[in-house]
Amino acid sequence: MKVEKYRVPSKGKISLKDFDPNETALFDGSKKDGVEALVEINADIEKLQEQLYAEGKHKLLVVLQATDTGGKDGTIRAVFEHVNPQGVKVASFKVPSSVELAHDYLWRIHQQVPAKGEIVIFNRSHYEDVLAVRVHGLAPEKVWSKRYEHIKDFERMLTDEGTTILKFFLHIDENEQAERLLARVEDRTKQWKFSPGDLEERKLWKEYQAAFEDMVNKTSMDWAPWYVVPSNKKWYRNLVIAQIVRDTLKGFEMTYPTPVENLEQYRTLLKGMIASE
Repeated sequence: MKVEKYRVPSKGKISLKDFDPNETALFDGSKKDGVEALVEINADIEKLQEQLYAEGKHKLLVVLQATDTGGKDGTIRAVFEHVNPQGVKVASFKVPSSVELAHDYLWRIHQQVPAKGEIVIFNRSHYEDVLAVRVHGLAPEKVWSKRYEHIKDFERMLTDEGTTILKFFLHIDENEQAERLLARVEDRTKQWKFSPGDLEERKLWKEYQAAFEDMVNKTSMDWAPWYVVPSNKKWYRNLVIAQIVRDTLKGFEMTYPTPVENLEQYRTLLKGMIASE
C-alpha cells in the first residue's frame, strides 16, 4: 500500500475535509482479507521489535491523537498485539496532576519518551496542549499559539538524539462517533467507558476539527510527520498504521548483537549436560 498518500507534507496545507474517513482505497480486498493481512504484518512487527530490543540502538515513538472514540486503544491492541512488553510501553496523558501543572507542559511528556531499544506509544500526547487547552480556553491564545514552535523544537531535539517519531491522527466522522458512543452504551462490558461528558465534548466537534487541522499543518515535519489515517473502518486503520510501523522498523536495518566468543564450546558443553541427565 502506498501509505505516503496519508502523510501530511511539511510545506503547504491540507484540509481534513479532503480525507475521507470511510476510505479503504489502498487495499484491494475485503475486510476479511485485511484482517488476514494484518496478521502477517503483526508477525513482522513482533520479530522486528525483538531485534530492536536486542540491538538496543534505535528508539521509536508512536503518537496517537483522535477525537473521543477515535480508536486509540483499539489501534494499540491491534497493531502491537504480540510484541514483547519488556520493550514496548504505553503512556496515556490525561488531565495533568497538580505536580505536573507546577512544571512546564512538556515536563511530564519528556519523562515518557523511549530509551534505546524501546517503542513507546503515546495515547494522547503533548498535543493536548494545542487541542483541549485551545478548545476549552484553558489558556489564552497568546499562550497556546506559541506551543506549536515549542513542540517542533522538542521533537527535533528527540530526533537529533536518535528517536524516530511517527504521528497518527485517527480520522473519523461525526456520525461514526455517534455510533461508537451508542455501542458503548449498549454493550455492558463497555458501559464503564461512557460518560455524559462525551456528549458535551461532541458539541465542540467543529472546534476540535479546526484544532486538529492546525495541529497537523503546523507540526508535520520531515523528521516527525503526521499521517491522517481514515479510521471509520477499524480494520483499515489498523492495516495502514501497522504497515507504516513495520516499514519504519525495517528501515532501521537492524542486526542482532554479536554472540560471545567461542560459542561452539558452550554448545558442546550444554549438549554434554543434556546427555548426562
